[in-house]
Amino acid sequence: MSLDIEQIALHQLNKRDEQTLDVVLRDTLLTPNAAVDEMMAELHRVYSAKSKAYGLFNEDSELAVTLRSCRKGDDDFLSFSRAATGRLRNELAKYPFAEGGVVLFCHYRFLAVEYLLVAVLNSRSSMRVNEQLDVSSIHYLDINHADIVARIDLTEWETNPESTRYLTFLKGRVGRKVSDFFMDFLGASEGLDTKAQNRGLLQAVDDFCTEAQLDKNERQNYRQQVYTYCNEQLQAGEEIALDDLSEELPPWNDKKFKEFTQEQGYQLEETFPADRSTLRQLTKFAGSGGGLSINFDAMLMGERIFWDPATDTLTIKGTPPNLRDQLQRKAGNK
Repeated sequence: MSLDIEQIALHQLNKRDEQTLDVVLRDTLLTPNAAVDEMMAELHRVYSAKSKAYGLFNEDSELAVTLRSCRKGDDDFLSFSRAATGRLRNELAKYPFAEGGVVLFCHYRFLAVEYLLVAVLNSRSSMRVNEQLDVSSIHYLDINHADIVARIDLTEWETNPESTRYLTFLKGRVGRKVSDFFMDFLGASEGLDTKAQNRGLLQAVDDFCTEAQLDKNERQNYRQQVYTYCNEQLQAGEEIALDDLSEELPPWNDKKFKEFTQEQGYQLEETFPADRSTLRQLTKFAGSGGGLSINFDAMLMGERIFWDPATDTLTIKGTPPNLRDQLQRKAGNK
């Protein structure tokens, strides 16, 4: 599967002091070569593997206007990227955590789909040993930990303007701060809520099992079938398709799962991305807080693990051997 770079531009944001970000703009586009191809292939791979949020341009998005002008040929890609970098600097400078970095704009094709990827990449220092066994320091782009990244599916945007998912972005690990300025720069708002779609699917599965009056084992087998299909889609980089999932599951009173979701009004999309953390709830219970972390298979509920909602108490019968050993040693030291 080849990634074909159409146009790529690099610029730089340098932090001079707490209040100032300087812009260094290239005068020419970057010429694709083996190193550039390898960089973009790695960035595409890393980004595609990460959990993303979905969005769409606001009506007053300046980036969307200039991008559309560029796509029509009224403006060239280099000018578009230079002007966009200036706007990005203005947004980023509003935040005290701004560190700058290499700003990348890449228009490329992958599997017959056109994309525009925009990223701010940080540099990291490391050491190398050359052929003469001398040690020197090097700087490299930290692609694996990039969290200021957005990608626009140009094909989807131009052929299906009503879509709520042609734009994807990373929310980052520091909460809403990172995505706030980036969404302001893009002139975009969140669209398809992937977690809400997955939560809706889980609720529909539970309600379907209740409606069909499945016993505990039947219910667990049904949930396992849903999880197996969804996890396979996740591993393959594919979306959950309600039609396909419905065909995988046994019907109830000749009613297929998809028919049930439509009749009950769950408002699930025909296809939507799988969310790993949400889907895990099909087979496991997990939670943490206050110095306590608990994770156990759903099938143990009611057999070895019991919850009393009145007292909010979990009773566990039969602790894991390694935990029991620690408890016994602790008790023996008293």
